[in-house]
Amino acid sequence: MKLSRFTRAGLATFAACVVFFLIAPLLVILLFAFDASNVQTFPIHHWTTYWFSVAWHDPAVRSALWLSVKAGVLATAIALILGTMVAFGIHRYRFFGRDTVSLLLVLPIALPGIVTGLALQSAFNLVGIPFSIYTIVIGHATFCIVVVFNNVVARLRRTSTSLMEASADLGASPLQTFRLVTLPTISTAVIAGGLLAFALSFDEVIVTTFTAGAQNTLPLWIFGAIRLGQQLPEVNAVVVGVVLLTLIPIAFAARMSSGEGTGRSTRSSI
Repeated sequence: MKLSRFTRAGLATFAACVVFFLIAPLLVILLFAFDASNVQTFPIHHWTTYWFSVAWHDPAVRSALWLSVKAGVLATAIALILGTMVAFGIHRYRFFGRDTVSLLLVLPIALPGIVTGLALQSAFNLVGIPFSIYTIVIGHATFCIVVVFNNVVARLRRTSTSLMEASADLGASPLQTFRLVTLPTISTAVIAGGLLAFALSFDEVIVTTFTAGAQNTLPLWIFGAIRLGQQLPEVNAVVVGVVLLTLIPIAFAARMSSGEGTGRSTRSSI
């Protein structure tokens, strides 16, 4: 159905308003991150990059950043392995309870984070597991697996099985077929899923709150500093860094998940 010029202009205006509504708070934080004053007032009279230096040399920020990176990398590694294996198994084989397994896999990302966090905290307390970076990783992996699974299973559903069937006809074992044919075909989806999983893990605060114990990841440090209200300029600088570190993998993942990326992976496998 062809839309009128007035309708297209209205939809474009509505979309622009929604985008502005979403990014306006980030733009405000970005502006105040360069404000030389301790008191946030508008308009800004003096500009500086001093607060970025303060944030970078703050031991608490560095420690929280390093913990967030480690937890994100470990959770992403677990998600890549388990998410890819489960996606391949569910797509390739038919078995009783297949739809139920698929539903249970996507359930963690559909539930509110506070529900997942409370459930994990109760489970760890029940079995006597002390809170550490490993409990953070386990908590993050519960929803990171979903991201990888969704990306990989969607790519498998769009991929023709003719190459895998040809590989089997030529005498390749299932492991050889997966390593030489299937994995190159879905490689961009796996990488994109991993990047999205890391971005989601890096800025997760709710689940981390219930699984971190006394440790501070970067989102938890930001939350604590905002609550105290004494480091707002430094918090603004840290938030800008977090937004950039989150947007970079998301941008790469969006690029790799595009149709062009699918074509490249399919041609390379052939």
